[in-house]
Amino acid sequence: MNSRERMRAILNHKEADKIAVDFGGMHSSGMSWITYNSLRNHLGIKNGEIKIYDVNQQLVLPEQWFLDMFQIDTRDLAYDFSFNDEDWMDWKVQNRTVLKVPSWMDFQRRDDGWVIVDRDGDVLARMGDSAFYFDQEIYPYYGNTKDDFRDIEEAVKKVSWMSLVDPLWKDSENPGFYDSIGDAVKKIYKETDYSIIANYSSIVFEPGQWLYRNDEFFMKMLTDPKEVTALFEKLVEMHIDKLGKLLPQLDGYADVIIFSDDLGMQTAPMISPEMYKELVFPWHKKIFDYVHDNSGLKTFLHSCGSFFDIIPHLINAGLDILNPVQTQCTDMEAVKLKAEYGKDLVFWGGGIDTQNALPFSNEKMVKDTVKKNCEILMQDGGFVFTQIHNMLPGIPPENIVAMYEEVNSIRY
Repeated sequence: MNSRERMRAILNHKEADKIAVDFGGMHSSGMSWITYNSLRNHLGIKNGEIKIYDVNQQLVLPEQWFLDMFQIDTRDLAYDFSFNDEDWMDWKVQNRTVLKVPSWMDFQRRDDGWVIVDRDGDVLARMGDSAFYFDQEIYPYYGNTKDDFRDIEEAVKKVSWMSLVDPLWKDSENPGFYDSIGDAVKKIYKETDYSIIANYSSIVFEPGQWLYRNDEFFMKMLTDPKEVTALFEKLVEMHIDKLGKLLPQLDGYADVIIFSDDLGMQTAPMISPEMYKELVFPWHKKIFDYVHDNSGLKTFLHSCGSFFDIIPHLINAGLDILNPVQTQCTDMEAVKLKAEYGKDLVFWGGGIDTQNALPFSNEKMVKDTVKKNCEILMQDGGFVFTQIHNMLPGIPPENIVAMYEEVNSIRY
């Protein structure tokens, strides 16, 4: 089987020749540039350059040697919008390492750190010299009570998580943008056998937090659900408009479209299942139904943490794939998830914990953990391997190599 055949079998809950492996197919299965640089040095990789395509999280665009060496089956569509040299500029960090960052963003050095500034001169995000990622600076609706959301498109531009986009979306306001996506996805489909992944955006729950700030948004969900519902309705209206242009370009070529809405903390959901069902579920269902009614793509939701009792609602909303499968969180054990929801959901993740196991184990322990988790989740298909969220600084490169050696040795 090639990568595309392998992935399509697994996404349809069929066993393949081996486990499908994702790295960098979406924005929570990648690696920070610090970890990536360490791995390059460990492997003696001298050529090429490090491009940061997710500035907020400081994630690298994987080079072809990585995809080949570790037998990666996925291809983020953004990858093929990253080859124009004019889109990248040098960025010297920590007074020594030169990286490539998007030239369409305005990086400025201020106060022992870096900021990213928009066209109005507003600071969208900030990263101190000792930090590993950028923090959001502006919460456009904080302190406000909104009667309508006619200004939503302008407000979104002030949210770093929504405006500091990857190479795929940088020209989204230009005429011909969606046609360029169609051209790119057809080219990848013809010239490679990767499973093509389209990263879209967060849906409603995360944008609400980014627009109001977490604390105020959660209070509004309790005290003014009508305002929250009006926000969600406007956000989904925007999504449907964009998806109506995007899906026809992807259908028949890409396999998965990725959404995000983090619902869990380490020990419990952020909101009760009842509140999810009342306020969030209708909008997830509207988006997932729209994708299924207008394409053959699988719906994918990235949602960190513990939210076991919300998963049935996600299934009823039309979700096909769940990530990152944070098995170390309360009630999210691999055995339990596979037994309860394995027939309905593809688990994309759950390969090994990046908070504890991957950074603090030795190579043998890493391999043992990967083997154990894969043996649980791979049965009857429905499992795509990736580590649980991004690989951050402090993970030994030897453990990364061991992880891939183990998963790629496992056969059905």
